[in-house]
Amino acid sequence: MSNSDPVFAPIKIGNRTAQNRFVINAMECCDSDDEGNPTDRTYRRYKNLVEGGAGLIDLEAITVQYESRSRKNQLSVMPHNQKALTRFMSEMRKVDDKPLFVWQLTHSGELSHPDFSKRVCVKPLPGFGGEVIDEEYIEKTIDQFVLAAKIAHDCGADGIDFKNCHGYLDSQLLRPYNDRKWKYGGSWENRTRFTYTVYERISKEINDKNFILGSKVSIWEGFPGGQGSAGPDSPVMDLTESIDLVKGMEERGAHYIMVSAGSPSITLALSQPDRKKPDDVYLHFTFQKAVRDALKPETVVIGSAYSVLNNGDNELQAREKDENTLWYWANKNIRDGVTDMVAIGRQSLADGQMPVKLSRGQAEDVNWCIACDNCIELLIRQQPVGCTVYDKEYGAALAAIRKEEGKLGAKRT
Repeated sequence: MSNSDPVFAPIKIGNRTAQNRFVINAMECCDSDDEGNPTDRTYRRYKNLVEGGAGLIDLEAITVQYESRSRKNQLSVMPHNQKALTRFMSEMRKVDDKPLFVWQLTHSGELSHPDFSKRVCVKPLPGFGGEVIDEEYIEKTIDQFVLAAKIAHDCGADGIDFKNCHGYLDSQLLRPYNDRKWKYGGSWENRTRFTYTVYERISKEINDKNFILGSKVSIWEGFPGGQGSAGPDSPVMDLTESIDLVKGMEERGAHYIMVSAGSPSITLALSQPDRKKPDDVYLHFTFQKAVRDALKPETVVIGSAYSVLNNGDNELQAREKDENTLWYWANKNIRDGVTDMVAIGRQSLADGQMPVKLSRGQAEDVNWCIACDNCIELLIRQQPVGCTVYDKEYGAALAAIRKEEGKLGAKRT
């Protein structure tokens, strides 16, 4: 382990420079206040991440509207949030002004929770559904994304991550499953209209050469009709549209693409490889290489799904342990031109200080993610999210929830 390894090399993203190749992935953590503003808990989380030494931090799935959202206590980016978000960015810069900070803008669509918001959809999907939206709704949503990007810019963010992954609204529009005969469905031209219009308008209306634009993209969702499939009822992988999508984003101003896969509400283990069957991490590497090969050298490719690798304590077979680690594959994939940067999600919850610890040669001090996915259980339960293994607060909270459910179950029987 050395500071001369590829992960510690700086990299230019647009006109900005990240100090190294580590990225903190956007992790929803359900700890805003009732108006979608950061709370003390949010501040603690991001202060830890900023101190952790990553080159770029992606602020979690921050919703551009509040009528349809997946999390009850979800951060939002609307005019009434601007003062609180400006203060948030100012405080983070005081901690350390070196990490680049982008905000992941999102709309939950059919993943909106009907208990506290309105579920809407492009075309009813079994198990989800919702009120079918029309062209007027989409055009209003485009305005919301553009306004959110302007707010992010004015609050001091370095850029945005326009979320095109994991089953959220833009994924729903891009899918072959969206074969409705309307302005935003059917043909590939129609299904990409929303994405490309948002990019074009943000580029034009913000008009700041230093503001970073990019997207996290599910290259293949892994179910019939999902992103990257061969047709509206086919599960067969066909990356033609996904590669065309990222090239179209690049043409419209994208400085980076974060490569992901899956839709966590449907194909969770594909989205974030499971510790019992971590082999899907190789699929992620394959998708990263396909995107890297398709884009210009100056467009940065960020790979994800690395947390399951940890320090080699995983179930990957036919490899020596020291060649099964996050450290090994991050450096190898950057060196081999598979990806340019490496994003950590669950690992950032386990130990947001991982980048700085590795830079100091302190791998033995890292709290390595064991991919238990208890953090995902907290998310599903609409509870504040953190690592239940290394943070007693979150571990106790999950234990209390399970204990209470056990009591209720015993009473029913």
